[in-house]
Amino acid sequence: MSDPTQKPFKLPAADIKPLATGHGGCIATDMITCEGRKVAFMYREEPDNDIDSGWRFLSGFESDEYMDNPDHHAAYDVNTIANYDPDIIRFLDAPVGSAFEREDGVGDFVEVQDFEPSDD
Repeated sequence: MSDPTQKPFKLPAADIKPLATGHGGCIATDMITCEGRKVAFMYREEPDNDIDSGWRFLSGFESDEYMDNPDHHAAYDVNTIANYDPDIIRFLDAPVGSAFEREDGVGDFVEVQDFEPSDD
């Protein structure tokens, strides 16, 4: 993954408020943090380490090719992504294996019943 400090973020660091603190780290794509798209798909897998929550956030517009490039996503505090899209907050205590989606980042999230994360 690329160095998130070198990315052109939509939200200045000074605008990040304590909306969802204490949830640990996550992975999010540049389509959310740099392009400002809302989260359209979120899932929670087994954490990679002690500070990882297991949450992964995508805008729904990422292709496989886009996701294969590690420069297009980075690790963040979950609170940071909650500032980009506060609609995720009510789902953050869902267990590992949970997944939620909404069409084009608008409307209500619905739980995905048949999601299985890839082994990549």
